[in-house]
Amino acid sequence: MFRRRRFKNQLTLQDRLAAWVKQVEEQALRLPPGPERDALLKKARRADVANHLHDWVKFPRLQPPK
Repeated sequence: MFRRRRFKNQLTLQDRLAAWVKQVEEQALRLPPGPERDALLKKARRADVANHLHDWVKFPRLQPPK
């Protein structure tokens, strides 16, 4: 039977996601304009939106944007 590798992350998912977004944006800015750069920026934007949505779910008293 296989044993699962268990480890505790030092950073929260939101912190890791924010760091990944920053890294991908920097990587995309080094690329020339084109579809590959656009795809990386789109992934970063989606991850950033996911991070903001998590904040909305976590704090129900926050008002949605108008």
